[in-house]
Amino acid sequence: MKRFQQPLYLLAGLVLTGIGIVGAFLPLLPSTIFFILATFCFARSSPRLEAWLLQHRVFGPPVLAWRDHKAIPRKAKYFAFGGMALGFAMFVTAVQPGVWLLIPVILFFAGSALYVGTRPDGPDD
Repeated sequence: MKRFQQPLYLLAGLVLTGIGIVGAFLPLLPSTIFFILATFCFARSSPRLEAWLLQHRVFGPPVLAWRDHKAIPRKAKYFAFGGMALGFAMFVTAVQPGVWLLIPVILFFAGSALYVGTRPDGPDD
């Protein structure tokens, strides 16, 4: 069974890294969460790719902040809040939901924003 897990983790890590790279350039697609998940996969399949991702000058620091301290840098929080606001605005505009759909979506976004906002900014928080 382990023989099949390593290639699957490697493939998943590569796909997640690709999505993360695309997310770095698209404003509505987050990138850090995909790099965090890719690092998880690479830790089980390719120490070399895990090290590359963790040492990357752009993608590495937020992944290390999360892995080591469960922290989200303040700048990343601002991007997350902006992305959530934009996503919510697009949802309301495109779907024009009734109140019974709007309430759970508001609760989801509010819960997500609360979670992100309550994470420490760094190791000293």
